[in-house]
Amino acid sequence: MAAKSYFPGISRISYEGAGSDNPLAFKYYDEKRIVGGKSLKDHLRFAVCYWHSFCGTGADPFGPGTLQHAWDAPSDPLEQAKCRIDAAFEFFSKLGVPYYCFHDRDLAPEGSSVGKSEENLQTLVAMAKERQEATGLRLLWGTANLFSHPRYMNGAATNPDFRVVAHAAAQVQAALDATVALGGTSYVFWGGREGYTTLLNTDMKRELEHLGRFLTMARDYGRKIGFRGDFLIEPKPMEPSKHQYDFDAATSIGFLRQHGLDKDFKLNIEANHATLASHTFGHELQVAADAGMLGSIDANRGDGQNGWDTDQFPTNLYDIVEALVVILGAGGFAHGGINFDAKVRRTSTDPEDLFIGHIGAMDAFAHGLEIAMALREKSPLGKIRTERYKSFDSGRGKDFEQGALTLRQLRDYAADLPPLTAVSGKQEWLENLVNQYLFRGGR
Repeated sequence: MAAKSYFPGISRISYEGAGSDNPLAFKYYDEKRIVGGKSLKDHLRFAVCYWHSFCGTGADPFGPGTLQHAWDAPSDPLEQAKCRIDAAFEFFSKLGVPYYCFHDRDLAPEGSSVGKSEENLQTLVAMAKERQEATGLRLLWGTANLFSHPRYMNGAATNPDFRVVAHAAAQVQAALDATVALGGTSYVFWGGREGYTTLLNTDMKRELEHLGRFLTMARDYGRKIGFRGDFLIEPKPMEPSKHQYDFDAATSIGFLRQHGLDKDFKLNIEANHATLASHTFGHELQVAADAGMLGSIDANRGDGQNGWDTDQFPTNLYDIVEALVVILGAGGFAHGGINFDAKVRRTSTDPEDLFIGHIGAMDAFAHGLEIAMALREKSPLGKIRTERYKSFDSGRGKDFEQGALTLRQLRDYAADLPPLTAVSGKQEWLENLVNQYLFRGGR
Protein backbone atom coordinates (compact mmCIF):
# COMPACT_ATOMS: atom_id res chain seq x y z
CA MET A 1 0.00 0.00 0.00
CA ALA A 2 1.12 3.58 -0.64
CA ALA A 3 2.69 5.47 2.24
CA LYS A 4 0.47 8.51 1.66
CA SER A 5 -2.93 8.47 3.37
CA TYR A 6 -5.86 10.01 1.52
CA PHE A 7 -8.10 9.64 4.56
CA PRO A 8 -5.86 10.75 7.46
CA GLY A 9 -7.34 10.61 10.90
CA ILE A 10 -9.78 7.84 9.97
CA SER A 11 -8.92 4.35 11.16
CA ARG A 12 -10.59 1.01 10.46
CA ILE A 13 -14.34 1.39 11.06
CA SER A 14 -15.33 -0.76 14.03
CA TYR A 15 -18.61 -2.15 15.35
CA GLU A 16 -19.70 -0.28 18.49
CA GLY A 17 -23.32 -1.39 18.79
CA ALA A 18 -26.71 0.31 18.65
CA GLY A 19 -25.94 2.54 21.62
CA SER A 20 -23.05 4.30 19.90
CA ASP A 21 -23.34 7.90 18.73
CA ASN A 22 -20.06 7.75 16.80
CA PRO A 23 -20.81 8.58 13.14
CA LEU A 24 -17.68 6.65 12.12
CA ALA A 25 -18.73 3.35 13.73
CA PHE A 26 -21.14 0.57 12.84
CA LYS A 27 -24.27 0.32 14.98
CA TYR A 28 -25.64 -2.94 13.51
CA TYR A 29 -23.09 -4.34 11.05
CA ASP A 30 -20.93 -6.77 12.97
CA GLU A 31 -19.44 -8.78 10.11
CA LYS A 32 -18.91 -11.85 12.31
CA ARG A 33 -22.46 -11.95 13.69
CA ILE A 34 -24.24 -15.17 12.69
CA VAL A 35 -27.78 -14.84 11.33
CA GLY A 36 -29.51 -17.87 9.88
CA GLY A 37 -26.34 -19.96 10.00
CA LYS A 38 -24.14 -17.47 8.10
CA SER A 39 -22.15 -14.41 9.06
CA LEU A 40 -23.41 -10.99 8.04
CA LYS A 41 -20.28 -10.65 5.91
CA ASP A 42 -21.15 -13.79 3.93
CA HIS A 43 -24.85 -12.99 3.68
CA LEU A 44 -24.49 -9.43 2.46
CA ARG A 45 -21.25 -9.51 0.42
CA PHE A 46 -20.91 -5.72 0.45
CA ALA A 47 -19.08 -3.92 -2.35
CA VAL A 48 -18.09 -0.28 -2.94
CA CYS A 49 -18.43 1.15 -6.44
CA TYR A 50 -15.38 2.81 -7.93
CA TRP A 51 -17.18 5.37 -10.12
CA HIS A 52 -19.27 7.42 -7.66
CA SER A 53 -16.85 7.04 -4.76
CA PHE A 54 -13.57 7.93 -6.46
CA CYS A 55 -14.44 9.42 -9.87
CA GLY A 56 -17.49 11.47 -8.97
CA THR A 57 -17.04 15.18 -8.38
CA GLY A 58 -20.55 16.23 -7.38
CA ALA A 59 -21.21 17.86 -10.75
CA ASP A 60 -24.83 18.09 -11.89
CA PRO A 61 -26.55 19.47 -15.02
CA PHE A 62 -26.54 22.94 -13.48
CA GLY A 63 -23.00 23.28 -12.19
CA PRO A 64 -19.47 21.85 -11.94
CA GLY A 65 -18.17 19.56 -9.25
CA THR A 66 -17.86 20.56 -5.61
CA LEU A 67 -15.74 17.64 -4.36
CA GLN A 68 -11.99 18.20 -4.29
CA HIS A 69 -10.19 14.85 -4.28
CA ALA A 70 -6.53 14.72 -3.29
CA TRP A 71 -5.99 11.79 -5.66
CA ASP A 72 -6.90 14.00 -8.64
CA ALA A 73 -3.93 16.31 -8.02
CA PRO A 74 -1.63 14.99 -10.80
CA SER A 75 -2.35 16.51 -14.20
CA ASP A 76 -1.57 13.32 -16.11
CA PRO A 77 -4.66 11.04 -16.30
CA LEU A 78 -2.63 7.85 -15.84
CA GLU A 79 -0.91 9.25 -12.76
CA GLN A 80 -4.29 10.29 -11.42
CA ALA A 81 -5.50 6.71 -11.90
CA LYS A 82 -2.52 5.39 -9.95
CA CYS A 83 -3.24 7.77 -7.06
CA ARG A 84 -6.93 6.89 -7.23
CA ILE A 85 -6.26 3.18 -6.80
CA ASP A 86 -4.26 3.86 -3.64
CA ALA A 87 -7.10 6.02 -2.28
CA ALA A 88 -9.67 3.39 -3.21
CA PHE A 89 -7.95 0.49 -1.50
CA GLU A 90 -7.27 2.61 1.57
CA PHE A 91 -10.99 3.36 1.72
CA PHE A 92 -12.06 -0.26 1.10
CA SER A 93 -9.73 -1.50 3.81
CA LYS A 94 -10.73 1.08 6.40
CA LEU A 95 -14.44 0.56 5.71
CA GLY A 96 -14.01 -3.21 5.95
CA VAL A 97 -15.90 -4.32 2.85
CA PRO A 98 -14.86 -7.58 1.15
CA TYR A 99 -15.52 -6.47 -2.47
CA TYR A 100 -15.42 -3.59 -4.93
CA CYS A 101 -16.73 -2.96 -8.49
CA PHE A 102 -15.48 -0.87 -11.41
CA HIS A 103 -15.97 0.23 -15.02
CA ASP A 104 -12.87 -0.02 -17.17
CA ARG A 105 -12.63 3.76 -17.52
CA ASP A 106 -12.94 4.25 -13.76
CA LEU A 107 -9.84 2.19 -13.20
CA ALA A 108 -7.75 3.46 -16.14
CA PRO A 109 -8.07 6.37 -18.58
CA GLU A 110 -8.80 5.92 -22.27
CA GLY A 111 -5.69 6.13 -24.44
CA SER A 112 -5.04 7.60 -27.85
CA SER A 113 -5.81 4.26 -29.51
CA VAL A 114 -7.45 0.93 -28.73
CA GLY A 115 -4.04 -0.55 -28.02
CA LYS A 116 -3.03 2.31 -25.71
CA SER A 117 -6.34 2.03 -23.81
CA GLU A 118 -5.69 -1.68 -23.32
CA GLU A 119 -2.15 -0.94 -22.12
CA ASN A 120 -3.44 1.61 -19.57
CA LEU A 121 -5.97 -0.87 -18.25
CA GLN A 122 -3.39 -3.64 -17.98
CA THR A 123 -1.13 -1.33 -15.97
CA LEU A 124 -3.86 -0.54 -13.45
CA VAL A 125 -5.06 -4.14 -13.31
CA ALA A 126 -1.56 -5.19 -12.29
CA MET A 127 -1.64 -2.58 -9.51
CA ALA A 128 -5.12 -3.68 -8.40
CA LYS A 129 -3.98 -7.29 -8.28
CA GLU A 130 -1.08 -6.37 -6.00
CA ARG A 131 -3.42 -4.50 -3.68
CA GLN A 132 -5.96 -7.31 -3.63
CA GLU A 133 -3.24 -9.73 -2.59
CA ALA A 134 -2.04 -7.34 0.12
CA THR A 135 -5.50 -6.63 1.57
CA GLY A 136 -7.58 -9.74 0.84
CA LEU A 137 -10.14 -7.66 -1.04
CA ARG A 138 -11.84 -9.16 -4.08
CA LEU A 139 -13.53 -7.89 -7.22
CA LEU A 140 -17.29 -8.49 -7.18
CA TRP A 141 -17.76 -7.54 -10.81
CA GLY A 142 -16.25 -5.56 -13.62
CA THR A 143 -17.84 -3.86 -16.61
CA ALA A 144 -17.06 -1.59 -19.55
CA ASN A 145 -18.20 2.03 -19.78
CA LEU A 146 -20.02 2.00 -23.12
CA PHE A 147 -21.99 5.19 -22.59
CA SER A 148 -19.78 8.16 -21.63
CA HIS A 149 -17.64 8.65 -24.74
CA PRO A 150 -19.29 10.74 -27.53
CA ARG A 151 -18.87 7.81 -29.94
CA TYR A 152 -21.60 6.03 -27.98
CA MET A 153 -24.19 8.81 -28.34
CA ASN A 154 -26.33 6.41 -30.41
CA GLY A 155 -25.55 3.33 -28.36
CA ALA A 156 -22.78 0.76 -28.30
CA ALA A 157 -23.83 -2.75 -29.34
CA THR A 158 -27.01 -1.25 -30.85
CA ASN A 159 -25.26 1.63 -32.63
CA PRO A 160 -26.23 2.06 -36.33
CA ASP A 161 -22.53 2.54 -37.17
CA PHE A 162 -20.63 -0.78 -37.28
CA ARG A 163 -17.35 0.97 -36.47
CA VAL A 164 -18.76 1.98 -33.08
CA VAL A 165 -19.92 -1.58 -32.43
CA ALA A 166 -16.35 -2.73 -33.06
CA HIS A 167 -15.01 -0.16 -30.57
CA ALA A 168 -17.49 -1.45 -28.00
CA ALA A 169 -16.31 -5.02 -28.61
CA ALA A 170 -12.70 -3.99 -28.03
CA GLN A 171 -13.64 -2.42 -24.69
CA VAL A 172 -15.67 -5.43 -23.56
CA GLN A 173 -12.87 -7.83 -24.47
CA ALA A 174 -10.37 -5.81 -22.43
CA ALA A 175 -12.80 -5.44 -19.51
CA LEU A 176 -13.47 -9.19 -19.51
CA ASP A 177 -9.72 -9.84 -19.50
CA ALA A 178 -9.40 -7.48 -16.52
CA THR A 179 -12.29 -9.10 -14.65
CA VAL A 180 -10.83 -12.57 -15.08
CA ALA A 181 -7.33 -11.38 -14.11
CA LEU A 182 -8.73 -9.91 -10.87
CA GLY A 183 -10.92 -12.92 -10.04
CA GLY A 184 -14.24 -11.12 -10.52
CA THR A 185 -17.24 -13.24 -9.60
CA SER A 186 -19.55 -11.59 -12.18
CA TYR A 187 -19.45 -9.35 -15.24
CA VAL A 188 -22.13 -6.68 -15.81
CA PHE A 189 -23.62 -5.18 -18.95
CA TRP A 190 -25.40 -1.89 -18.29
CA GLY A 191 -26.81 -0.70 -21.61
CA GLY A 192 -26.63 2.96 -20.71
CA ARG A 193 -27.40 4.08 -24.23
CA GLU A 194 -28.77 0.85 -25.72
CA GLY A 195 -32.10 2.36 -26.67
CA TYR A 196 -33.59 5.06 -28.85
CA THR A 197 -34.79 8.64 -28.80
CA THR A 198 -37.14 8.50 -31.78
CA LEU A 199 -38.52 5.65 -33.87
CA LEU A 200 -38.32 7.86 -36.95
CA ASN A 201 -34.66 6.88 -37.50
CA THR A 202 -34.54 3.59 -35.56
CA ASP A 203 -34.72 0.00 -36.83
CA MET A 204 -35.56 -1.50 -33.43
CA LYS A 205 -35.70 -5.11 -34.64
CA ARG A 206 -32.24 -4.88 -36.19
CA GLU A 207 -30.72 -3.15 -33.16
CA LEU A 208 -32.08 -5.80 -30.79
CA GLU A 209 -30.72 -8.56 -33.01
CA HIS A 210 -27.33 -6.86 -32.95
CA LEU A 211 -27.46 -6.63 -29.15
CA GLY A 212 -28.26 -10.34 -28.88
CA ARG A 213 -25.38 -11.22 -31.20
CA PHE A 214 -22.98 -8.93 -29.33
CA LEU A 215 -23.84 -10.46 -25.93
CA THR A 216 -23.47 -13.96 -27.38
CA MET A 217 -19.99 -13.11 -28.65
CA ALA A 218 -19.04 -11.65 -25.27
CA ARG A 219 -20.38 -14.73 -23.49
CA ASP A 220 -18.40 -17.03 -25.76
CA TYR A 221 -15.19 -15.03 -25.29
CA GLY A 222 -15.61 -14.89 -21.53
CA ARG A 223 -16.08 -18.64 -21.25
CA LYS A 224 -13.11 -19.21 -23.56
CA ILE A 225 -10.75 -17.26 -21.27
CA GLY A 226 -11.95 -19.08 -18.18
CA PHE A 227 -14.68 -16.85 -16.74
CA ARG A 228 -17.02 -19.09 -14.72
CA GLY A 229 -19.17 -16.48 -13.01
CA ASP A 230 -22.46 -14.90 -14.02
CA PHE A 231 -22.92 -12.44 -16.84
CA LEU A 232 -25.37 -9.81 -15.62
CA ILE A 233 -27.81 -7.45 -17.34
CA GLU A 234 -28.73 -4.34 -15.37
CA PRO A 235 -32.23 -3.15 -16.32
CA LYS A 236 -33.09 0.55 -16.54
CA PRO A 237 -36.07 2.14 -18.28
CA MET A 238 -34.77 5.55 -19.36
CA GLU A 239 -32.12 8.20 -18.81
CA PRO A 240 -29.93 8.70 -20.68
CA SER A 241 -31.99 7.19 -23.53
CA LYS A 242 -35.66 8.04 -23.90
CA HIS A 243 -36.49 4.33 -23.98
CA GLN A 244 -33.85 1.72 -23.19
CA TYR A 245 -34.10 -1.85 -24.42
CA ASP A 246 -33.46 -3.32 -20.95
CA PHE A 247 -36.49 -1.46 -19.53
CA ASP A 248 -37.11 -3.70 -16.51
CA ALA A 249 -36.52 -7.22 -15.22
CA ALA A 250 -39.35 -8.83 -17.19
CA THR A 251 -38.27 -7.17 -20.45
CA SER A 252 -34.65 -8.21 -19.93
CA ILE A 253 -35.57 -11.80 -19.09
CA GLY A 254 -37.70 -12.07 -22.22
CA PHE A 255 -34.86 -10.71 -24.35
CA LEU A 256 -32.31 -13.12 -22.84
CA ARG A 257 -34.60 -16.11 -23.38
CA GLN A 258 -35.31 -15.06 -26.95
CA HIS A 259 -31.59 -15.04 -27.74
CA GLY A 260 -30.71 -18.22 -25.84
CA LEU A 261 -28.69 -16.37 -23.19
CA ASP A 262 -30.73 -17.20 -20.10
CA LYS A 263 -28.45 -20.04 -19.00
CA ASP A 264 -25.40 -17.77 -18.70
CA PHE A 265 -26.97 -14.42 -17.88
CA LYS A 266 -28.75 -13.22 -14.75
CA LEU A 267 -29.85 -9.77 -13.63
CA ASN A 268 -28.22 -7.07 -11.56
CA ILE A 269 -31.19 -5.23 -10.05
CA GLU A 270 -30.77 -1.60 -9.00
CA ALA A 271 -33.27 -0.04 -6.59
CA ASN A 272 -33.38 3.38 -8.24
CA HIS A 273 -33.81 1.82 -11.69
CA ALA A 274 -36.76 -0.19 -10.38
CA THR A 275 -38.56 2.92 -9.18
CA LEU A 276 -37.85 4.74 -12.46
CA ALA A 277 -39.66 1.84 -14.18
CA SER A 278 -42.63 2.45 -11.83
CA HIS A 279 -41.91 -0.74 -9.90
CA THR A 280 -40.71 -1.34 -6.38
CA PHE A 281 -37.26 -2.75 -5.71
CA GLY A 282 -38.91 -5.82 -4.20
CA HIS A 283 -41.02 -6.37 -7.32
CA GLU A 284 -38.02 -6.36 -9.65
CA LEU A 285 -36.12 -8.71 -7.33
CA GLN A 286 -39.11 -11.07 -7.22
CA VAL A 287 -39.45 -11.14 -11.01
CA ALA A 288 -35.77 -12.03 -11.33
CA ALA A 289 -35.90 -14.60 -8.52
CA ASP A 290 -39.00 -16.31 -9.93
CA ALA A 291 -37.14 -16.76 -13.22
CA GLY A 292 -34.07 -18.14 -11.44
CA MET A 293 -32.12 -15.13 -12.68
CA LEU A 294 -31.43 -13.01 -9.59
CA GLY A 295 -27.69 -12.46 -9.75
CA SER A 296 -26.68 -9.35 -7.80
CA ILE A 297 -27.98 -5.94 -6.71
CA ASP A 298 -27.01 -2.29 -6.84
CA ALA A 299 -28.22 -0.83 -3.57
CA ASN A 300 -29.33 2.80 -3.53
CA ARG A 301 -32.52 4.83 -3.52
CA GLY A 302 -34.10 7.66 -5.45
CA ASP A 303 -35.92 10.79 -4.40
CA GLY A 304 -39.71 10.75 -4.67
CA GLN A 305 -39.74 14.37 -5.86
CA ASN A 306 -37.12 13.86 -8.59
CA GLY A 307 -37.71 11.96 -11.80
CA TRP A 308 -34.15 10.84 -12.36
CA ASP A 309 -31.51 8.48 -11.02
CA THR A 310 -30.29 10.28 -7.87
CA ASP A 311 -28.28 7.31 -6.52
CA GLN A 312 -28.65 8.14 -2.83
CA PHE A 313 -27.40 5.83 -0.11
CA PRO A 314 -30.13 3.34 0.92
CA THR A 315 -31.55 4.10 4.37
CA ASN A 316 -35.24 3.17 4.05
CA LEU A 317 -35.50 0.14 6.32
CA TYR A 318 -38.93 -0.94 5.07
CA ASP A 319 -37.75 -1.15 1.45
CA ILE A 320 -34.55 -2.93 2.51
CA VAL A 321 -36.47 -5.54 4.53
CA GLU A 322 -38.83 -6.20 1.63
CA ALA A 323 -35.84 -6.67 -0.69
CA LEU A 324 -34.02 -8.99 1.71
CA VAL A 325 -37.11 -11.16 2.22
CA VAL A 326 -37.03 -11.82 -1.53
CA ILE A 327 -33.26 -12.35 -1.65
CA LEU A 328 -33.34 -14.80 1.27
CA GLY A 329 -36.25 -16.62 -0.36
CA ALA A 330 -34.15 -17.03 -3.49
CA GLY A 331 -31.34 -18.63 -1.49
CA GLY A 332 -29.13 -15.55 -1.21
CA PHE A 333 -26.25 -14.66 -3.50
CA ALA A 334 -24.16 -17.22 -5.35
CA HIS A 335 -21.73 -14.98 -7.27
CA GLY A 336 -23.29 -11.58 -6.65
CA GLY A 337 -23.62 -9.28 -3.67
CA ILE A 338 -24.72 -5.82 -2.55
CA ASN A 339 -22.90 -3.10 -4.44
CA PHE A 340 -23.50 0.43 -3.18
CA ASP A 341 -24.11 2.27 -6.44
CA ALA A 342 -24.56 5.44 -4.41
CA LYS A 343 -22.88 8.79 -4.03
CA VAL A 344 -22.62 11.48 -1.41
CA ARG A 345 -24.69 14.58 -2.07
CA ARG A 346 -23.21 17.55 -3.86
CA THR A 347 -23.18 19.45 -0.57
CA SER A 348 -21.38 16.69 1.38
CA THR A 349 -17.81 17.73 0.81
CA ASP A 350 -15.82 16.32 3.76
CA PRO A 351 -13.79 13.13 3.09
CA GLU A 352 -15.47 11.47 6.09
CA ASP A 353 -18.88 11.90 4.42
CA LEU A 354 -18.04 9.04 2.05
CA PHE A 355 -17.49 6.77 5.04
CA ILE A 356 -20.63 7.97 6.79
CA GLY A 357 -22.80 7.27 3.75
CA HIS A 358 -21.52 3.71 3.44
CA ILE A 359 -21.69 3.06 7.19
CA GLY A 360 -25.36 4.05 7.31
CA ALA A 361 -26.22 1.87 4.33
CA MET A 362 -24.33 -1.14 5.68
CA ASP A 363 -26.02 -0.76 9.07
CA ALA A 364 -29.43 -0.54 7.39
CA PHE A 365 -28.86 -3.78 5.46
CA ALA A 366 -27.42 -5.56 8.50
CA HIS A 367 -30.40 -4.59 10.65
CA GLY A 368 -32.76 -5.30 7.76
CA LEU A 369 -31.34 -8.80 7.33
CA GLU A 370 -32.18 -9.74 10.91
CA ILE A 371 -35.73 -8.44 10.48
CA ALA A 372 -36.16 -10.20 7.13
CA MET A 373 -34.85 -13.46 8.60
CA ALA A 374 -37.28 -13.17 11.51
CA LEU A 375 -40.18 -12.51 9.15
CA ARG A 376 -39.32 -15.65 7.21
CA GLU A 377 -38.59 -17.90 10.19
CA LYS A 378 -40.78 -16.63 13.04
CA SER A 379 -43.74 -14.76 11.58
CA PRO A 380 -46.86 -16.33 10.03
CA LEU A 381 -46.18 -14.47 6.77
CA GLY A 382 -45.17 -17.55 4.78
CA LYS A 383 -48.01 -19.64 6.19
CA ILE A 384 -50.55 -16.96 5.30
CA ARG A 385 -49.30 -16.82 1.72
CA THR A 386 -49.39 -20.62 1.39
CA GLU A 387 -52.89 -20.79 2.88
CA ARG A 388 -54.15 -18.23 0.37
CA TYR A 389 -53.44 -20.65 -2.51
CA LYS A 390 -54.54 -23.88 -0.81
CA SER A 391 -57.35 -24.42 -3.34
CA PHE A 392 -54.64 -25.33 -5.88
CA ASP A 393 -53.00 -27.94 -3.64
CA SER A 394 -55.54 -30.71 -4.18
CA GLY A 395 -58.56 -31.74 -6.22
CA ARG A 396 -59.54 -29.82 -9.32
CA GLY A 397 -57.23 -26.93 -8.43
CA LYS A 398 -54.23 -29.24 -8.50
CA ASP A 399 -55.48 -30.79 -11.75
CA PHE A 400 -55.58 -27.28 -13.26
CA GLU A 401 -52.00 -26.49 -12.22
CA GLN A 402 -50.80 -29.78 -13.70
CA GLY A 403 -52.51 -29.13 -17.01
CA ALA A 404 -55.00 -31.97 -16.58
CA LEU A 405 -58.18 -29.95 -17.24
CA THR A 406 -59.83 -28.56 -20.34
CA LEU A 407 -61.63 -25.24 -20.50
CA ARG A 408 -64.93 -27.16 -20.69
CA GLN A 409 -64.11 -29.07 -17.50
CA LEU A 410 -63.36 -25.79 -15.72
CA ARG A 411 -66.73 -24.46 -16.87
CA ASP A 412 -68.57 -27.52 -15.63
CA TYR A 413 -66.78 -27.30 -12.26
CA ALA A 414 -67.84 -23.66 -11.92
CA ALA A 415 -71.44 -24.53 -12.82
CA ASP A 416 -71.70 -26.97 -9.89
CA LEU A 417 -70.25 -24.58 -7.28
CA PRO A 418 -72.44 -22.98 -4.61
CA PRO A 419 -72.46 -19.16 -4.44
CA LEU A 420 -68.99 -17.81 -3.69
CA THR A 421 -68.09 -15.76 -0.64
CA ALA A 422 -65.24 -13.23 -0.72
CA VAL A 423 -61.99 -14.19 0.98
CA SER A 424 -60.11 -11.26 2.51
CA GLY A 425 -56.52 -10.62 1.45
CA LYS A 426 -55.83 -9.12 4.91
CA GLN A 427 -53.46 -6.50 3.46
CA GLU A 428 -53.67 -4.11 6.40
CA TRP A 429 -52.92 -6.89 8.88
CA LEU A 430 -49.93 -8.06 6.84
CA GLU A 431 -48.54 -4.53 6.64
CA ASN A 432 -49.00 -4.18 10.39
CA LEU A 433 -47.27 -7.53 10.87
CA VAL A 434 -44.22 -6.30 8.97
CA ASN A 435 -44.20 -3.13 11.05
CA GLN A 436 -44.44 -5.21 14.21
CA TYR A 437 -41.16 -6.92 13.35
CA LEU A 438 -39.63 -3.63 12.24
CA PHE A 439 -40.56 -1.97 15.54
CA ARG A 440 -39.14 -4.89 17.51
CA GLY A 441 -35.97 -5.08 15.44
CA GLY A 442 -36.62 -8.65 14.29
CA ARG A 443 -37.26 -10.00 17.76
